[in-house]
Amino acid sequence: MLTGTAVLGTATIPGREQSVPEARAFVDGILGPGHPRSDVARLLVSELVNAVQHTYSRRPGGTVTVAVIELVGSLRVEVIDEGSARNIPVVREDVLATDGRGLFLVQSLADEWGYVCESTGTTVWFRLAA
Repeated sequence: MLTGTAVLGTATIPGREQSVPEARAFVDGILGPGHPRSDVARLLVSELVNAVQHTYSRRPGGTVTVAVIELVGSLRVEVIDEGSARNIPVVREDVLATDGRGLFLVQSLADEWGYVCESTGTTVWFRLAA
């Protein structure tokens, strides 16, 4: 772990689109009322958990883990899934599309974002400056 970081909490939830409210509530509980970036954090974690439909986490018994990490001057949220055949998150920039815009929102609203693909799954993360 990097110096000046603290894991504020992790939650492992079912790998279903229906778990989005649980992920939002988890982030709300960690950040508390009045956090200056809570609205953006809620939106972006919703988009990343909703993307579970594109991963192996959607299978029966699959899970997604949400981690909230405090960095010096910023907040990092990670969504860890069980990977996929594609294994590379794709940003779709078609603003008229009816789906597939989650990473476009992450790219547009986060101060920084990225992903790490490993044999055990994919971690997509975003950072919000305080």
